[in-house]
Amino acid sequence: MSSPTAASPLPGRRPALTGAVRDVWRAARPAERLCHATGAALTLSGLAHLLVFAVDGGPWDGPVSWRKPVTFGVSFGLTLIALTWVTSYLRIDARTRNVLLVVFAADCVLEVGGITLQAWRRVPSHLDMESGFNTAVSMSLAVGGGILVVLLSVFAVASFRRRPSGPTGMPLALRSGFAILLVALASGAAMIARGVILAKTGHQEAAYHSTAPLKPLHGVSLHAVLILPALAWLMSRTAWSGRAKNGVMRGAVACYAAAVVAAGIWAAIAY
Repeated sequence: MSSPTAASPLPGRRPALTGAVRDVWRAARPAERLCHATGAALTLSGLAHLLVFAVDGGPWDGPVSWRKPVTFGVSFGLTLIALTWVTSYLRIDARTRNVLLVVFAADCVLEVGGITLQAWRRVPSHLDMESGFNTAVSMSLAVGGGILVVLLSVFAVASFRRRPSGPTGMPLALRSGFAILLVALASGAAMIARGVILAKTGHQEAAYHSTAPLKPLHGVSLHAVLILPALAWLMSRTAWSGRAKNGVMRGAVACYAAAVVAAGIWAAIAY
C-alpha cells in the first residue's frame, strides 16, 4: 500500500484555502451569495475581454479601447466581492446591509454592462454626447456613479459611527480603507462633472482627455478597502502579537496614505 504524500492529501482532507472558501459560501446569506457570484462574473468578464484584446488588438489607451471593459470589469468585480466581505465586520442592521449590497451589485452590473456594450459598438462609453443613444448610455453611467457614491458613503459612515468588529487591526483597516475610498469617490465625481460640462459645452475631445490627471489618484485610492482588510486577515493567520499586528497595520495605512497624497499632488499639478 502506498503512503500518502504532500501531493496526495489524506482521504477526507481538503486544501485549507478551498475549505475556507466553501465554509464562507455555506455560511453566506442569499444576498451575500448573489453579490459574490455577481462579482466573480464581472471579474471573469473583464479577464475575457483581455483575451479579446489579445486577438483583436487596437489601442490600449484612449476613449475607445478594450482596456475599459477589462479594467472596469475586474475592478468592479473585485470591489463588489471585497465590499460584501468587509461590510460583514460593520455594526449595521443586517437587512439594511443586504439591501445596500444588492443595490450596489445591480449598479456594478449597470456600469460594467454599459461600458462593455459601448466597447463592442466601438464608441466611447463615458462623456459621449454625439447621439441620442450614446448620450443615454453616458448619462446612465453618470447616474450609476452617483448611486455608487451614496451607497459607499453610507458604508463609510457606518464604519466610523460604531467600531467595526474583526481580528486585531481590522477596525483600523476598515476605517482607513473607507476613508481613502472617499477620496476615490470624490476624484471620480470630479472627473464625471468636469467631463460632462466640457461635453455639454461642445468640447467633446477635451472631455475625453480631461479625466487623465485624476485617474492615478482614483485608481490608487479605490482599492484600499480591499487591500488593508486583506492584510489584517492575513495577519490574523499568524502567531504575531497584537502589538506587532497593530504596528504593521499602522505602517501599511501610512504607506497607503502617502501613495494617495503623491497621486493627489501629481493630479493637482497636471490638472
